[in-house]
Amino acid sequence: MKNTDTNKDLKRLVGATAAQLVENGMICGIGTGSTVVFLIEELGRRVREEKLEIIGVPTSFQSKILCRANGIKTLDLQECARLDLAIDGADEVDPELNAIKGGGAAHTMEKIVAAMAERFVIIVDDSKLVPKLGTAFPVPVEIIPSALGYLTAKIREWGGESQLRMGARKDGPVITDNGQFVIDLKFKSGTDLRKIDSQLHQLPGVIETGLFFDLAKQVLVGMGNDLTVRTMERQKDSFKH
Repeated sequence: MKNTDTNKDLKRLVGATAAQLVENGMICGIGTGSTVVFLIEELGRRVREEKLEIIGVPTSFQSKILCRANGIKTLDLQECARLDLAIDGADEVDPELNAIKGGGAAHTMEKIVAAMAERFVIIVDDSKLVPKLGTAFPVPVEIIPSALGYLTAKIREWGGESQLRMGARKDGPVITDNGQFVIDLKFKSGTDLRKIDSQLHQLPGVIETGLFFDLAKQVLVGMGNDLTVRTMERQKDSFKH
């Protein structure tokens, strides 16, 4: 099992590697999470030492604060229509580069950023690679609070389990940057999550799911056995290692 120091080293390695994808003059979507912290720190170093000129479009208040602390100019998402590149972490990634995101409750903004980008790149350590989505991580769904009872019942009808995400260091539920709730869904093995994703988007009260299908062009993976970065890249309807 990977120890904490090794895991941190992998995140630093893959974050720094991803920072090299950012070129002068780019408008770059910057995601949220522990691996992205190292991306932001390396981008900040490049801004200071290499005079890199970029504009970051963060997906959360946390990332915006970090970008500004590291000297990276930022724009709010609503001020943009397209992005040259977007880089973000993930909670799970399958062999087809589909992902589950939303452990940080920022997946709605993250999916908008991913869709706006000419190229969307995911950065993870190898513990996040799974044979099938939903293997270890629940599916986060951002919802309007008033729809909680209705949606919980619907998920149960579909054979799934729904749990309202509660705050770790506050009383009550997690509140997203959009002022909404997050429910975490679990389904039995073999469930067609593409179908579930489509069904969820038809329900009133659902804002966005953490299922990211067909969005990533590339995944950078920090490999724990030798502290290297492996690249998985989509080519049309397939991918290569």
